[in-house]
Amino acid sequence: MSDAAPAWQMVEYEGFEIHLSPRPKQPDENRFTYLGYVCHPGADPAIPGHVVPFHADGEEWFKSLEEARYEAVHAGRSIVDGTHPDLSVLSLVTSGV
Repeated sequence: MSDAAPAWQMVEYEGFEIHLSPRPKQPDENRFTYLGYVCHPGADPAIPGHVVPFHADGEEWFKSLEEARYEAVHAGRSIVDGTHPDLSVLSLVTSGV
């Protein structure tokens, strides 16, 4: 496995950007996970309150990078759609960022 940092990808959805990074769960492992965040187009993720971060739940893992990517996109879309059980874009909409 390479020592390079996992790449970030972006998917546009319903006027938002879903940024995701599928990655190995542990170095040299065949289990994968993901990190991600939802934001308005062009938002600066370094500024607090400009993104809604998300990640795979604790022990959850996937068989491939593609499976982890698929699940990350699904999680991001559920945040935008308002169907995620814990996260929402409401703070981004009401704050105007």
